[in-house]
Parts: sequence; structure tokens; C-alpha cells
Amino acid sequence: MTLPFRTHIPFVEALGLELLRFEGGEAELALNPRAEHMNGLKMAHGGVVMTMLDVAMAHAARSPRDGVAVLARGVVTVEMKTSFMRPGIGRLRAHGKVLTQTQTLSFCEASLFDAQHKLVAHATGTFKLLRALPAGARGPAPIDGSD
Repeated sequence: MTLPFRTHIPFVEALGLELLRFEGGEAELALNPRAEHMNGLKMAHGGVVMTMLDVAMAHAARSPRDGVAVLARGVVTVEMKTSFMRPGIGRLRAHGKVLTQTQTLSFCEASLFDAQHKLVAHATGTFKLLRALPAGARGPAPIDGSD
């Protein structure tokens, strides 16, 4: 079952990512790659793979935990390391989870699997948690109030 994304992210919508799970410090998403997602070797482009891993980790960082919804907030990537193991062919699924989280940072990992459930890529990342601002404001601000 596909869930609605809680945040409007035009790039994610344009890619056609499907949100499958969003709870307990974890998130799972999927993609049926189209021709425009492929590289010259007819496998998922590395940018698509990295985007799926990034979005899975960021959504894990924002997911509700212990039955309590996380306050409305944004998440931005501070750093990310990705290792590629095999070509991404067929339907792709990314699973992200929070390893540990403070009030301002979330440390996460994600794995991407191909249609045969083989590991395509793995990533770790650090994410800055931002508090949401009222509509029309210049953009999200860091939770700790720093610029």
C-alpha cells in the first residue's frame, strides 16, 4: 500500500517514488524505474539510487516513534556516504532507519534492493532537523535557532 508523502517535494514526486512505510524511525520507499531513470547501460542511474537512499533516511528521521507523531519539521542532508554493490535493475526498494538521534541531528542508514531482493547500494547519512516555519516564511530554521 502506498502512503501519501507528508511533505511536498517536487523532485521526489517527479521521480515517482512511492512511500510504503513511515513509522518507528524507519521508512521504506519504492520505484519502478522508467527510461529517464536509466544510465547508458540500461540500469538505474547512480543519482536515482542515491536519491532513493537519501529520501529513505530523511523520512526515517521524520517518522513517528512509539506511537507519537514527530513535530512538523524539515530535514536536510548534512553528509552522506554511499557504496554501490550491483546494478539497480527492476523495481527498487529502499529501507532507511535511524541509528541514533539528538534534538538537532539524526544519524541514519539505508539499503537499496533490486527486484530479486539483492543489495544494490548502502548509505549512511547525517541529517539536520529543522523546525517548520509558518507559510510564507523564508524557509525552515534550525531547531536550535542558529543560522
